[in-house]
Amino acid sequence: MIAALAKLASKPWIWSFLGAALVWLAAIAFTAGYGAGGMLTAALSLSVFTVIVGVGQMFVITLGPGNVDLSLPANIGLASAVAMKVMDGDDRMVAVGLAAALASGLCAGVANYLLIWALRIPPIIATLSASFVIQSIDISYGRGLQIKPPPGFADFTNIQILGVPLIAVLTVLFTIGAGIALHRMVYGRSVLAIGQNIRAARLAGLKVEPIRFLTYSICGMLGGLDGALLAGYFRGANVDIGGEYLLASIAVVVIGGTSVAGGKANIPGVWGGALFLVLLLTMLNTFGVSAGVRLLLTGLIIVAVITAAGGQKTTR
Repeated sequence: MIAALAKLASKPWIWSFLGAALVWLAAIAFTAGYGAGGMLTAALSLSVFTVIVGVGQMFVITLGPGNVDLSLPANIGLASAVAMKVMDGDDRMVAVGLAAALASGLCAGVANYLLIWALRIPPIIATLSASFVIQSIDISYGRGLQIKPPPGFADFTNIQILGVPLIAVLTVLFTIGAGIALHRMVYGRSVLAIGQNIRAARLAGLKVEPIRFLTYSICGMLGGLDGALLAGYFRGANVDIGGEYLLASIAVVVIGGTSVAGGKANIPGVWGGALFLVLLLTMLNTFGVSAGVRLLLTGLIIVAVITAAGGQKTTR
C-alpha cells in the first residue's frame, strides 16, 4: 500500500489534482458547503477552454527552451469573431463556422512559425509580434460585432449530463487522443526528442523544421477552436475574449508537470492545472479578493512551481 502511494506521489500530475481538491475544499468550507456541486460543474466547464489551448501550448513548450506561443489570446479573439460572422446565427452554418475558426487559427500558427524560421528570431519575440498584428486585424474585423451564436451551438456548449458538462467529456476524449499522439505516434515522440536535444534529433535523422511547423500550426488551430467554443459559451464574440488565456495556457502546462526546458510533457497534468487555476480563482472570488491580487497569486504560483521543478534535469 505504501509503495503504491509512493509510486502515485511520484507522478507529477497528481499534485495539480491534489491542489485543485484542496482549493475546492477550502472554498466549500468557507461557504459551509453551499454550492459545492455547482462549483465543480462550473469548474469543469471553464477548465475545458484552458485545457484546449493548454494542450497546444504544451506541445510548443515541449519543443525546447524558448518555444512558446504568446499569440494565443489574439488568435482566440479573432477566431471567435470569424466563427460568429460565418455562422451568422444559423445552426446550419455551425460546421462551416468551426472550419473557418480552425482556418483562422491555422493561419496564425503558420505565421508564427514563418516568423521564427524565416527571420531567425526567438519564438517569444516572433509570437508576441504576431499577436499585435492579429489583434489589429481582430479590432478592425470584430470590433462592435453583435452577432450572437446559433441557438443550437450555444446550447451545445452548455449541455450537462448528470451534472457533467458534455463539452468536458468530449475534451477528456480529446486529451486522451493527444496523449496517444504524444507517446505512441512518431509525431509526438519526435517532439519529445527535439525538446530533449535538438542537435541529436537532427543527427538522428528527424525532420526538425517540419515537426516545429506542424506543432505551431496545431497550437494555432486549437486556439481557433477555443475562440469558437468560447463565443458559443459566452453567447457572442469579443475582442478580449481570449485575454486571460496567455497566462493560463502557460500556467496549466507548468503546474501540470511539463518541463519548461523541453523534452518532457504531461497531458493529465494539463487538466489538473486547469482545474486548480479555475477553482483557485473561484475561491479567491468567494473570499472577495481583487483581480490584481488574483493575478499576482497566479504569477507567484507559476514561479514557485518552476522553482520547485528546477532540480529536475531534462535528459540530454
